[in-house]
Amino acid sequence: MSKRSQFGRKERVFGYSIIIPYIAYTAIFWGYPFVWMLILAFTKWNFFSKPSFVWLDNFLKMFTDSVFLQIILNTLNFLAYLIPMILISSLLFALALKKVKFGRTFIMLSFLIANVSSGVAYSLLFSNLFAVNGPVNRIFDALFGVTIPWFSDPQLAIFSICLIITWKFIGYYGLILYAGLQQIPQSLYEAAELDGANGNVLFWKITLPLLNPSLVTVTVLAIMLTFGIFTEPYLITGGGPMQRTTTFMIYMYDTAFKRIDPSYATTIAIVTALLSYGLVTLIRKVFEREVSFV
Repeated sequence: MSKRSQFGRKERVFGYSIIIPYIAYTAIFWGYPFVWMLILAFTKWNFFSKPSFVWLDNFLKMFTDSVFLQIILNTLNFLAYLIPMILISSLLFALALKKVKFGRTFIMLSFLIANVSSGVAYSLLFSNLFAVNGPVNRIFDALFGVTIPWFSDPQLAIFSICLIITWKFIGYYGLILYAGLQQIPQSLYEAAELDGANGNVLFWKITLPLLNPSLVTVTVLAIMLTFGIFTEPYLITGGGPMQRTTTFMIYMYDTAFKRIDPSYATTIAIVTALLSYGLVTLIRKVFEREVSFV
């Protein structure tokens, strides 16, 4: 065997030794669950019995499932609150951060603490803060003589949960927008100011159009976040009142582990992923624009 052949063989062995662990990891932790998910979607299984094929019955069941249809409306309601709240608050944070002269890193890290905080911890904290007899309502009662049913009124419960989620992600999404602001050349603002443009014109004609990629990114992330909400409504409202804060994730969990129907829960997960993907694709096609700084 020639030296070149021996060298080539050693290279192949080295290459296989690198990729085989990754292939094995992918097959075990991604491939097997994906195949098992597809099997569950077309079968009936209760963790103990042998899976029996029911073909499209799990998917057809959704059209007569009143809870599933209610959750679709709940998700649209969450989106109607959460998207504007996240976009506006994150943009204001990014604009304010750009004007800060000193301590910018400290401010960034301070806001990111919320993003890495335990969902269970801050959910319990906010549920006590906004409780009927909590500190927030005591302040409102002392100042205005009223108490607000933050978590007992359906619309207020959705609004309150969205407020908590916005608090958690304002720093993370704000930094994405801040990075987008940093990419806009200052020369564009200077040229526009020489032409007599005021602050409003600079914002609406330069900042927002050139910030489009970052805004679309934040919107896409917020949509994916909305379809994956679980901890806050599960711990604070339990999906109530009147199932108005029940989300896809809560319904999946209850269906799989309380109703012992993992097959239908898997079907819900697949449809939820398709709905999320479809909405993200639609948002990108409608709002995403090509941006050039030249």
